[in-house]
Amino acid sequence: MTIFSKDALKEQHILITGATGGIGYETAKACAAAGAHLTITGRNEDKLSLLKGECEELNPLSNVFLFSADLDDADDRQSLIDAAISENGPITGLVNGAGIAGGASLDELDEQDLRRIMELNFTSTVLLTQAVYKEMRKTNRGAVVNVSSLSGLRGTAGNSAYAGSKFALIGFTQSFAVEAIEHGIRVNAVCPGYVDTKMGRDSIERKGEISGRSYEEQLKAAKAGIPSGRISTPEEVAQTILFLLTNAAGNIVGESIKISGGSVM
Repeated sequence: MTIFSKDALKEQHILITGATGGIGYETAKACAAAGAHLTITGRNEDKLSLLKGECEELNPLSNVFLFSADLDDADDRQSLIDAAISENGPITGLVNGAGIAGGASLDELDEQDLRRIMELNFTSTVLLTQAVYKEMRKTNRGAVVNVSSLSGLRGTAGNSAYAGSKFALIGFTQSFAVEAIEHGIRVNAVCPGYVDTKMGRDSIERKGEISGRSYEEQLKAAKAGIPSGRISTPEEVAQTILFLLTNAAGNIVGESIKISGGSVM
């Protein structure tokens, strides 16, 4: 379900990282249905191809360009941007959806895991955004949406690395937003709680293992702690991202939009 017209992002070019993840996948479909041209990138080329077909079925006029890139690599980041612009013209929207979960309690946290989580969830996101921002400055227009998490707003046990990376992303969002709006570029973040994606289900399963519960028991416990009584869908997160990309959000700057069924207010 969408409240947006098929022209809400007409003639816009949206670059979406992490497009093979649950939230990124649905965001790409939502943007295509709203009239955007897309550049999608992710780690699973077969899934990218499937997504391209689904987006073009939703909107035959949407040009969907897929590009597999290692976002940790500076040359790959620049190649992604150059190829995207060559295919679809100036980038007017960036959705930073690439990210990984993981980590452990501090006394068991592995340095390599910490560096890997921070590198992908924060450092490579900042560096890709820096390069895209350079291009957006040429036209002084654009919107950036960072996919953070409730873990970027409050800490939980056993979550130091992931929460640290997402807190960092919120700090970046707010600081960058103040700089970018002077050039007509809006920057915001979304902060979902549990979402019905593979990453979300894996997270629930890990918490269940720690507490000695089955997945079903832990899911029931998670829902019991949410006022709405359920976890979010990736489509709901995608619609929020889509809103932030459109002109309807023209004066929303530096915000972190929670999507949590009321679990965090």
